[in-house]
Amino acid sequence: MPTLFSKIIAREIPADIVYEDEMCLAFRDINPQAPVHVLLIPKQEIPKLADAAAPDQALLGHMMLAAGKVARQLGVGDAFRLVINNGAEAGQTVFHLHLHILAGRPLHWPPG
Repeated sequence: MPTLFSKIIAREIPADIVYEDEMCLAFRDINPQAPVHVLLIPKQEIPKLADAAAPDQALLGHMMLAAGKVARQLGVGDAFRLVINNGAEAGQTVFHLHLHILAGRPLHWPPG
């Protein structure tokens, strides 16, 4: 069954897309937790990070580099946080791997 994010990739559901390349897509979160809150998703469906396998290594590395590009594009440069929730108990609600790019306010440690 297609996920919400698969439908965004297919353009079946609208999203405020801020970045796209051949492997991933980034769009603004509809429930932002910071002034800048963007979700970066792979176009290949991987339900959660723990489901990734050795063949996904290049895609995962690409996403980390893309996160930096998105941050620079949005003007937050080197002051951002990446979050990956893995599984329902960790707060994952859409089971299509995604990185949260958060910025634009002080991000304290430990996260809440």
